[in-house]
Order: sequence, then structure tokens, then C-alpha cells
Amino acid sequence: MPLIDGRTDDLAEVARAARAWHVGAALQDIRRAAAFVHLTGRFEVPDHDPARLTESEWQGMRQEAGELEYAWQETYQALIEAAYAEPALRALYPFTSHWSLRFSTTTRPRLTVIGPCLTAGSDGTYGVGRGFITPDLGLFTTAHEAVALAVRRLPTGLGPTALGG
Repeated sequence: MPLIDGRTDDLAEVARAARAWHVGAALQDIRRAAAFVHLTGRFEVPDHDPARLTESEWQGMRQEAGELEYAWQETYQALIEAAYAEPALRALYPFTSHWSLRFSTTTRPRLTVIGPCLTAGSDGTYGVGRGFITPDLGLFTTAHEAVALAVRRLPTGLGPTALGG
């Protein structure tokens, strides 16, 4: 997961950022070394509290979804926002792969996958599936419909998110 990102055409700036990273500089110091660097906000939780790590990941994911430059960015962003708006899902640690949204009862690095997989299609549809990417539980025209089904498919009695490893 990216802790920093950014764009520049200045290779000297890239080298300064890489050097700072290599010597173990703090994220803020890397930002000071190279002006193009943007801090993502992910994992900047000094006490490693699982609830705060979960919220940090949600915030990073929401920011990233809003900044994407893909044709289906609005569809993907709507899925992320609809899932975040649902307290049962917001309490779980979110992670993505291949434009799918998954959930875990533990934080990184050892995820404990729980519940269905949500997908945002390039055709504007939203899928819900038991496995990875396959929308075998349903295809919907709104993110809220997909999220509602995902919530209904969650096991009962889930506790707070725990550290994963």
C-alpha cells in the first residue's frame, strides 16, 4: 500500500525522495526532501490501534477513489462511499484488488477475509459475490443495493477489528 505518491518530471526530485526513503527518513522528511511527494495518510497511526488503522485505510481508499483517472472512476468511487456509509462495513478493515472491495476482521499484514466481494464494473453495474470478482450473488444498478446485500451476507457477532500479525 502506498504511503506516499506523486508525480514529477524532475528525476533529481525522484532521486531525493528515493534517497530519503532508503536512509529511513520519516514520511514528513521525505515530503520536505521532494516537493512532489504527497502523503497518502495510510498507516500513520503511531500506536497501531486496529480501529484507527481501519479508519486510516478507509480514508486513504476514499481519497484514492476520488483521484483516479479511469473511465469507471465514478462507479468505483460510488461503491467505496456506499460501503463506507454502512456502519457494519465501515467497522471492518477494507482492502481492494482488481477493482474489487473486500473486508477483513484483521488489519494488514495478515488479513482475515470476511463477507462477500463487491465489484464496480466498467459498465456502471455493481456486483456481489462469494468469491473473488465473480458476482454470483447479484448484479445491481446502484452501489447502495450491492452494499445492502453485502451487509445482509455478513456473519453475525463480528467483534472489533484486530491487529493482523
